[in-house]
Amino acid sequence: MSKKNLEKVKTTTVKAASKVKIDMVFSKENYILAGVAFAVVLIGFLLMYGSKEEVYNFRQITLAPIVVITGFLIGVLAIMYKPKATHGAD
Repeated sequence: MSKKNLEKVKTTTVKAASKVKIDMVFSKENYILAGVAFAVVLIGFLLMYGSKEEVYNFRQITLAPIVVITGFLIGVLAIMYKPKATHGAD
């Protein structure tokens, strides 16, 4: 291949590569749900924190684990959620 043809191929490849749209795996909604899940899990762990005198407390034994599990379920939902496709937006 001649040098002129090689330069032409390189510029064509660069132009074609610059027009490629990169599709992200997660959308904005997924990241928002993941942030909410992180916050709920953090709140659940903060609810578990308590004093040593009162070990069998409703907040620490029942409420906090329910909040943490709910946060983990929201996290799974954030990963599995697929937003509806918008037609004609591109």
